[in-house]
Amino acid sequence: MMKKSLSLLLVVIFVGVLALTGCSGDDETSGASGDGKLKIVAAHNQTSPENPYQIGMEAFKESAESSDANIEVEVHAGTLGTSESELVEKLKLGAADVVLVSPGFMTKTGIDEIDLFALPYVFDSYDHWESVVDGEVGEEMASIISKESNNDFKLLGYWSAGVRHYYGKKPLESMDDLQGVKFRTQTSGAIANYWEKTGAVPTSLAWGELYQGLQQGVVDASENSYPYFVQENHHKTDNGKYVTETAHDYTTRFLLINGKKFENYSDEQKEAIMKAAEASVQKEREAVYEQEEEYKQQAIDDGAEVNEIDRQPFIDLAEPLLEERAEEIGAQDLLDKINELK
Repeated sequence: MMKKSLSLLLVVIFVGVLALTGCSGDDETSGASGDGKLKIVAAHNQTSPENPYQIGMEAFKESAESSDANIEVEVHAGTLGTSESELVEKLKLGAADVVLVSPGFMTKTGIDEIDLFALPYVFDSYDHWESVVDGEVGEEMASIISKESNNDFKLLGYWSAGVRHYYGKKPLESMDDLQGVKFRTQTSGAIANYWEKTGAVPTSLAWGELYQGLQQGVVDASENSYPYFVQENHHKTDNGKYVTETAHDYTTRFLLINGKKFENYSDEQKEAIMKAAEASVQKEREAVYEQEEEYKQQAIDDGAEVNEIDRQPFIDLAEPLLEERAEEIGAQDLLDKINELK
């Protein structure tokens, strides 16, 4: 009788251990910490506390943590990596849960359709950009990202990084002024092809090395939006003080979460995360739009010279390249929908 009781006790203990092991595995999968909270590590690659990325991530944190879903968000501003490749690798491996990346990097993962959002003059205003990403095209792109990444990436929302302009050692009065200019931009693909056709010489230089590169003449010019290049003082260099408002790219950034991990969260947690993403989209875009004017004025106050240019020749040059690239990647239907919203 004692042997039977002992055997029964051992079975009960063994089953209990298996149950506890199973619970432990679930906690690890969902990111649960020892106190039962779901811990979310959210990361971007910018280091300035004033950067719109940081403002957006803080809004994500505030919304998620104020929900009833028992979530804790840890925000990393450039501390998990200053390159997007590092962040995406951490997202895949589970060392980060929410990250921000650009279309240029996402195409390197094999999702070609995303290239459409990065091409010159595909968008002609913030209103146009918002109508695209917040509408049917944005939904289609989110579905493409999930499907083609095998759910490694789930899109939570579209952020902006401003409207990008030329800045360099001389102002642009016409496209001819780009002839032979060493221009910091992508050095391969459709974007590089576009700038080559303007007469510029696409030149590769890491973002963290660009201030010194402008100072030392490694490049003659670059391009970005006011909040980004003014926060880095590029406009204070001799090769960055002339800003011409080419407005060639209303930029898109993708707020991503690991889709497989997301599917393991409770419905309450999923809902809280999606609401936090909505809050982050609103705050981040507001910050970008406000900082566009703020940092433009700061650049002028610091001695930068800003001029406008007739953009139509630049737009005309881009149109056949857009059509060609859309056909190459099987995204003609998406491009047509984008153009219809202009």
